[in-house]
Amino acid sequence: MIEPSPLPWLSATIIGITPVTAQVKSFRLAVAFDRIALAGQHVDVRLTAPDGYQAQRSYSIASAPGNDGTIELMVEGSAQGEVSSFFDGVAEVGDTIELRGPIGGAFVWRAQDGGPLLLIGGGSGVVPLLAMLRHRAEAAPAVPALLLYSVRHGAEAIARDELSRRARDEPGFDLVLSLTREGGRRIDATLVGEALTRLGQPRHAYLCGANPFVSAAADLLVEAGLPPGAIRTERFGG
Repeated sequence: MIEPSPLPWLSATIIGITPVTAQVKSFRLAVAFDRIALAGQHVDVRLTAPDGYQAQRSYSIASAPGNDGTIELMVEGSAQGEVSSFFDGVAEVGDTIELRGPIGGAFVWRAQDGGPLLLIGGGSGVVPLLAMLRHRAEAAPAVPALLLYSVRHGAEAIARDELSRRARDEPGFDLVLSLTREGGRRIDATLVGEALTRLGQPRHAYLCGANPFVSAAADLLVEAGLPPGAIRTERFGG
């Protein structure tokens, strides 16, 4: 069996930076991939210091699949993060960084996969789900979809205005936004049951967020009767 060749490190140029929340920025990057990035995939970013020290992190792609030679990343700034602190306080339009991708095959949704489509995100875990919703709007608007998005405060909700607009204007898309520090409840069996009542039995469920969040949400879906094979997860953190 021939092992696939590792993806090469490519040069990517930052062509746009836009604030998303107080902690998150959108970065539009020009990069010459040899394939189209699918909704749900990610890239590895590598930074190299003058002394040769390297730091590497993975970031989900927020943009819908396209062939314009650009992708969008949404990066949450952190003073303790070796890579995120660069994006938060150093990176400027015109800077060049190294990245490789697109990476990932299991946590991917394509228009031909159909639906209904259930998306559950916690905090910045909404980013790859946003790519799926953008792809749905462009390529499969008839597919029913619901996003259950849990975040502490409304000001921390990534792409809140866009998601609200899509829920208002796009037939077949529903948004459940739970602000846990502003009167919303954490995702529990009742909230999952309400989402399933609104959507119907999903053909696919995609969950992304911190490891405890994803584990709890996956258990709730199985308890609600979804077959485990219909549930795909992407986790970050320990």
